[in-house]
Amino acid sequence: MNRIDKLFEVRKKNILSIYFTAGYPSLNSTEKIILLLEKNGADMIEIGIPYSDPLADGPVIQETSKEAISNGMSIEQLFIQLKDIRKKTTIPLLLMGYLNPVLQYGFNDFCRKAAKIGIDGLIIPDLPVREFKEQFKEIMNMHDLKNIFLITPVTSDERIRDIDNCSSGFIYLVSSASTTGSTSGFNIRNIEYFKRVSSMKLKNPLMAGFGIHNRETLEQVSVFCQGAIIGSAFIRSLKGHSIEEGVETFFESLRK
Repeated sequence: MNRIDKLFEVRKKNILSIYFTAGYPSLNSTEKIILLLEKNGADMIEIGIPYSDPLADGPVIQETSKEAISNGMSIEQLFIQLKDIRKKTTIPLLLMGYLNPVLQYGFNDFCRKAAKIGIDGLIIPDLPVREFKEQFKEIMNMHDLKNIFLITPVTSDERIRDIDNCSSGFIYLVSSASTTGSTSGFNIRNIEYFKRVSSMKLKNPLMAGFGIHNRETLEQVSVFCQGAIIGSAFIRSLKGHSIEEGVETFFESLRK
């Protein structure tokens, strides 16, 4: 069984997924961050592939992408770094990146190597549903990789149903139609959106992301979703600290 499926089978609520950019703060910090996140309580980890034009990302993640690329991070380098990761952890791991670099690498080769090192799923924000169905779904299924689609407050119910029907793993519930790290909390519109999607009784679990940065926002989304995804807030904790200090400081902030 895919590790993502197993996680949602065992845990029904309060699942915590953490995003970070591979190659930041240093080229070789990726494995260390994964192991420390698992040790401190993360249930799932999304490893960001740095890209020069990350349109869905806010300034925090854009900056880390730029630094990671300068550090020498690439898709091939990431595969090399993670080749033995499954000897050290069983936590579900996803790769999150944009379609263009994956196509340049070769979609089938990318999926084959990702599966070989033990990746469980992919999040490609700019992969259209139609192209996924027609060109890429069979490849991902062949390698037992879950494809995670994003939905936003402006996504119609019809499209959400379509995404749910062709998805596996979970659906990424983007809290607002903005970039990552750009919101400070949730308003009535956000809550109504969470309620609307939750009431649709989709077959896939829901994980909420964008704007979740402390215990309060984490608890707000946990009412309507199986869990939450935190990225920018975690990455901020790494700045100016050692990796160990940054991870510990971040998890302490979630307990306050």
